[in-house]
Amino acid sequence: MADPYATLGVARSATEADIKKAYRKLAKELHPDRNKDDKAASDRFSKVTQAYDLLTDKDKRARFDRGEIDGDGNPAAPFGYGGGGGAGGFGGGFRAGPGGRGGFDMGGDAQGGDFSDIFEGLFGGRSNAGGGSGFASGFGRRPQPKGGNVAYKLKVPFEDAATLSPQRITLADGKTIDLKLPAGVDTGTQMRLGGKGDPGPGGPGDAIVTIEVEPHRFYTRDGDDIRIDLPVNLAEAVQGAKVRVPTVEGAVMLSVPKGATSGKTLRLKGRGFHRKDGTRGDQLVTLMVDLPADDAALAAFVADWPGRTADPRARFGV
Repeated sequence: MADPYATLGVARSATEADIKKAYRKLAKELHPDRNKDDKAASDRFSKVTQAYDLLTDKDKRARFDRGEIDGDGNPAAPFGYGGGGGAGGFGGGFRAGPGGRGGFDMGGDAQGGDFSDIFEGLFGGRSNAGGGSGFASGFGRRPQPKGGNVAYKLKVPFEDAATLSPQRITLADGKTIDLKLPAGVDTGTQMRLGGKGDPGPGGPGDAIVTIEVEPHRFYTRDGDDIRIDLPVNLAEAVQGAKVRVPTVEGAVMLSVPKGATSGKTLRLKGRGFHRKDGTRGDQLVTLMVDLPADDAALAAFVADWPGRTADPRARFGV
């Protein structure tokens, strides 16, 4: 069982941001798409993902730090089994008693007792008294290994990622699943589908789906906000107007103020990406004044316009 901190190469005091940064670096390096036919890289990618899942789950991380579960998320051995006389142990080791019966060495002159009934009650198996399956085949049995995890890449349209629209994915066995995207989804986000991996003696492994948010032809992402450059004509900029502007959930009306210039940015609240805390980012609309080419009337107006000699660059000192 691996130490998830060592697997990701972070200290036990690492913050969630440190863990995420380390994971992204390793996931990029080990991703199956970059290491085709490299089983070692694929196996390490699965272990890195498992370590990341454990350490980003606050409850599981705390339980691991307390020694309640191991790096695979399985319950740790009870009663300090395997240790010497330290904390959580019995203060002695298991030894063979008279006649081959199992007992505990309690230290000093204490005699080894017969704990077969205790182990039968606790672990559903008997000690070595009968010479059969005994202690090792009851309490000491290790769980059967699960099958391997299978990695998938899912390309998600920009607008679907922003609106968290369900995505359909086809698995290796030909079955399809509709995935519900998580809030905060971004390129590199991974989703685990339990029991959808390769079969194994201890049950199937998992499917690990890595999300890739596709670029958009006019939207760009800025954190949880969405940006768009919106052309407006000269009259709309000078006189002000109400214009239609696209959003990921359909067009809305936007008020352009009088005297608007190129580069002025207006904000549409709550039209961005969903955050993990339930809130949403905004859509930031940057106005771009679009002047017609070869417009004789506009050229004649500017020729006689008194403001044509004003220098808007004077504040730069050039």
